[in-house]
Amino acid sequence: MIAESKLIKMTAKEKQKEFIKSYLKPKLKEEGFSTSGQNWWKSKGEFFLFINLQSSRWNSNDEVSFCFNLGVALTARLRDPAKRKATYDDLSAQIRDGELLPENRKKHTYREESYFGYLITNDTDLSDFTKEVSIDVEELILPKLQRLNSLSDCINFFEPFGYWGYNLKMKVEELQLADKQISQ
Repeated sequence: MIAESKLIKMTAKEKQKEFIKSYLKPKLKEEGFSTSGQNWWKSKGEFFLFINLQSSRWNSNDEVSFCFNLGVALTARLRDPAKRKATYDDLSAQIRDGELLPENRKKHTYREESYFGYLITNDTDLSDFTKEVSIDVEELILPKLQRLNSLSDCINFFEPFGYWGYNLKMKVEELQLADKQISQ
């Protein structure tokens, strides 16, 4: 985990940067994700899994809150013609991290209803924060995302989320129809 020096007092913003550098980027790399800035993607062939760390616009040096946007981008619809990476704008379906957390994890020391997901302050113990968030990431979020291995899995996964399930299903059907017309 992250070791916080008692000699150096870090601001909330510095703690967030350290959390991303020391925990989040290595963990997602270990899980097969590539990264650029605060975006991570993993190709699954016909689609990409996508994770975005979104910071609140109201953040300051003393208080930082953020959430994770989780989604799927269809490879055939990527804006990158080389189709080697997905961006936030490529997503056909997306949800926030809280949608994947059970009720007993939607609130904890670093996650309250009034926060924009997770909260770090100047007084936050970075090791404890990382420990709490790692439970959500490693035990609840990533296992659900990693089970998405086909477009059918993705459609079934996003179906309970209303618009996003419908949107993904329609985009997949459009691609299938286009492929069918090309092959005829």
